[in-house]
Amino acid sequence: MSLRIVLVVGLACAVCATVASAAAPPGATAVCRDGTYSFSQHHSGTCSHHGGVAQWLGATVGSAPGAAPATVSVGTTVLISPRTKASHCVRGPNPDRACSPGAYDSGLTKTVLCSASFRTGTVRNVPQSEKFAVEGEYGLKPDYYGHSLEIDHIIPLELGGSNDIANLFPEADYTAKDRLENKAHDLVCAGAITLREAQLGIATNWQGLYKRVFGTQ
Repeated sequence: MSLRIVLVVGLACAVCATVASAAAPPGATAVCRDGTYSFSQHHSGTCSHHGGVAQWLGATVGSAPGAAPATVSVGTTVLISPRTKASHCVRGPNPDRACSPGAYDSGLTKTVLCSASFRTGTVRNVPQSEKFAVEGEYGLKPDYYGHSLEIDHIIPLELGGSNDIANLFPEADYTAKDRLENKAHDLVCAGAITLREAQLGIATNWQGLYKRVFGTQ
């Protein structure tokens, strides 16, 4: 009797999962752990503020079916401007440019970034010790802040951003910038803007680039 109950419950759960997947809104690429859907076209940041990815929907995001992540040579780190401070950095909605000017990797070209096999996970390398160092430079107690604070790449990995500390800063309100990063990647790959234009725009005045791209603040 108990075996029959287990089998029935298991079948019901499988049916529920299938229904949930089938009920996903058009264009959704992942189900987040809090039950919301993500429409991100890249693995970078997907569901990062919703508890992570519970389930990917359909084919792997940003890839051809069966494509394997490729090993990427990132080249050298190029700073947007010199990093002149490493302490007493001013925390705000934008990075303190003296501490966090932004940086990109020379090997992450448009060809690499727009390849179907590219995954930001193959180039992401920000250990917790580096996150703590960023927090310390900005006068924060090195700690795990969860969803309330993110050590963000100023130039995102999907636009060739570096893992160097010059390209990291503590960010509390990241939704709009995340949206811009995904859109900017699409525009670069479509040839609507150059990669360098996107990198400089996000590093120096991402709000201005956001207004240009979306036509609103």
